Amino acid sequence: MTSREIKKQKTTASLTAFLPTGFEEMVADLLFSTPVKFKIVPPRSTKLGDFRASFNGDKHQITVNGDLNKYSFLITTLHEFAHLQTFNEYGSTVKPHGEEWKRTFRKLLVPAIDTGLLPVDIQNALVNSLTNTKASSCSDIQLSRVLKRYDEQDTGMVLLESLPKNSTFALQGKQFLKGDLRRRRYVCEDMSNSKKYLVHALSEVIPLKNE
Repeated sequence: MTSREIKKQKTTASLTAFLPTGFEEMVADLLFSTPVKFKIVPPRSTKLGDFRASFNGDKHQITVNGDLNKYSFLITTLHEFAHLQTFNEYGSTVKPHGEEWKRTFRKLLVPAIDTGLLPVDIQNALVNSLTNTKASSCSDIQLSRVLKRYDEQDTGMVLLESLPKNSTFALQGKQFLKGDLRRRRYVCEDMSNSKKYLVHALSEVIPLKNE
């Protein structure tokens, strides 16, 4: 066994903690097919993963949040590899989530769906998303809703969309009043200063008792 094969075998084994069973080799193949720095990082509230192109001769970089459930981790990883492959083929001359990226992302999703290893609800949501690929799983609210079913449930946490209008809730240490829905986000009022914020419908919040 060559040193490359040994390294790939170790990488495949290390991915088992983050990916659904059966997808370790698929992701390892992607990692070893194109030079790239792949980092699993602490959770970020603003994004699940990202791709950063290098213009100084270093390897391009992909990062993915390490706290994602295994299915979200898989789809986010494929999302970022679609950016990598799109950049390698077209450079920076195309839109980040334009048609070129969408075609590439679909090509990566289809083999994952065809394995038959995904839960039926995720598989169906992915098939539906293939007809109108969004910029991210968060942009596809139905896919995002399905993926959240597989999050570890935190005691007392609920999705904002499940609360009735005028409910109060806590998010990131602040208290809010839930208002009207605008597309995928609710207008929520910070109860400490009356400022209005748009909060995603699928945000996990702690409901408060209205007095």
